[in-house]
Amino acid sequence: MYGEPALPPDFVSLPYVNPDAPKGGRIVLGNSGSFDSLNPYVLKGSIPWQLPFFTHETLMGRSLDEPFTLYGLLAESVEVPEDRSWVAFTLREEARFSDGTPVTVEDVIFSFELLGTEGHPRYRDFWKQIESIEQTGPRSLRITFNTDNRELSLLAGIRPILSKAQWEGKDFANAPLQEVPLGSGPYVISDYQASRYVTLRRNPDYWGADIPFRRGTNNFDEIKLDFYGDANVVFEAFKAGEISAVREFNAETWDTQYDFPAVQRGEIVKSTFPHAKPSGMTGFVMNTRKPPFDDWRVRDALIWAFNFEYIGETLTGGRLPRITSYFSNSELAMRPGPAPAPVADLLKPFSDTLPEGALTGYALPEGDGSARNRAGIRHAMKQLQAAGYSAQDGVMRDAAGKPLTVNILLSKGSRLDVAGSDKIADLYVQALARLGIAATVDVVDNAQLNKRLETFDFDITTFRRSLSLSPGTEQRYYWGSDAASVPGSGNMMGIESPAVDAMIDKMLTARGADEFTHAVRALDRLLTAGRYVIPFWQFDEGLIAHKVEMKYPDRIPLYGDGPNYMPEVWWWDASQN
Repeated sequence: MYGEPALPPDFVSLPYVNPDAPKGGRIVLGNSGSFDSLNPYVLKGSIPWQLPFFTHETLMGRSLDEPFTLYGLLAESVEVPEDRSWVAFTLREEARFSDGTPVTVEDVIFSFELLGTEGHPRYRDFWKQIESIEQTGPRSLRITFNTDNRELSLLAGIRPILSKAQWEGKDFANAPLQEVPLGSGPYVISDYQASRYVTLRRNPDYWGADIPFRRGTNNFDEIKLDFYGDANVVFEAFKAGEISAVREFNAETWDTQYDFPAVQRGEIVKSTFPHAKPSGMTGFVMNTRKPPFDDWRVRDALIWAFNFEYIGETLTGGRLPRITSYFSNSELAMRPGPAPAPVADLLKPFSDTLPEGALTGYALPEGDGSARNRAGIRHAMKQLQAAGYSAQDGVMRDAAGKPLTVNILLSKGSRLDVAGSDKIADLYVQALARLGIAATVDVVDNAQLNKRLETFDFDITTFRRSLSLSPGTEQRYYWGSDAASVPGSGNMMGIESPAVDAMIDKMLTARGADEFTHAVRALDRLLTAGRYVIPFWQFDEGLIAHKVEMKYPDRIPLYGDGPNYMPEVWWWDASQN
């Protein structure tokens, strides 16, 4: 995105892989919840979230050791002008789909249009920014953009490529479960049973096994995804040896619950993976599309009522620090206190509409660690009174006498949910009761959750948004005004802010790293001071418990563990048997 790629054109493999990793072995991973679709690229249905990493490929692949740098995958070369107004790709002659048919320029052009018109909403905005896409040679194409957005040339490189022969003339958006999208990736789906399991087999004829970006990766012969009712059942299955590896998101659980016999015998190993990526945001998100959450004072009150110090001590032993902003733990994070000049200059044109504290400084409230959280409750009460509410006979009511009620939507075993959110909600409900707010908790299955989130049918729900060291166009999908009313969009809180939109635009048109960083810090201020999410705790390292036969390289990439780090760069060491 900025500067030069870290690796030379003749690199042999990515720096964080073992290029000589052996092939072989079989692992089982446990997912909570269920699935009713094997198409990762449409809005309809619930999918095994790992699928796109295993079965499909893009023109270029992203290095986990650089903020945002791509290297050739399906494409053998890329050309881009200084202003990045267009990008040209030349496909590798050997690139093949898993059925042996070649990946062609027609497939690429078809995929861009299909995803942009019938695919998941996350692909729509990119398609709108394409002026033209045309074939320029037997294996080459050129994409011209209609927007000044320097990231578009990179985004073009990471759009999934589908088979035109499979989907032309078919209803892509509503395809049945058995219509499995054909991919060019290293794995193919060899077996599945809806809501129960998916088995992925490494394709022995995979076309790209020896290209530099792939060397030393995708080493397991078979990966099975087993589905369980909830995270607790997944953990019990892991303890019983039915699952090969799990990621843990609770530091106290990591310290206290991973002492079962298989760990003591050395059959299970606990590994940690530090990283330098932003904290992202994890917490309870409030839906500003509906009252009373459209009033920032109510949202502020609900944040003050959330007794983080007590909840953190109760559930994690106080081991994990709180998320302080969307990009905390990184150079991109907003700085404490008033906005410094470069950031303030970006925000001042919107001073009449900025959230309270965006310019002057905003920080999350800190409690004294006690269960009562008296100071937090007092401040929350003042904010509710400012918003027109008053406590009457122990019940918080508006001016018309209507009680203030809150519903918290949770998932029964979905990956979209946050580990321990049910326990967090229970403690939060008790705190809200002290304000006279009647809070209820709805726990629903995957299908209900997806439907309600797609239609924004919730008051408060769990929220997790991972963010990179190179945020870009996806920020429009996460917080842009145009996404606020798009069913299934990532803008779950319903932000509609000209200032937010302008900061995203500034990020995308920045010509240098400093200009880019100022725009991200300004965006961070708007999102944090907007009081849309009640933040939980952050993870400054990844935690994976796994069978001793599962090995990984000594060097950990900049981003640490991620969705495809394990199992993509891991391998099976049969000598440990």
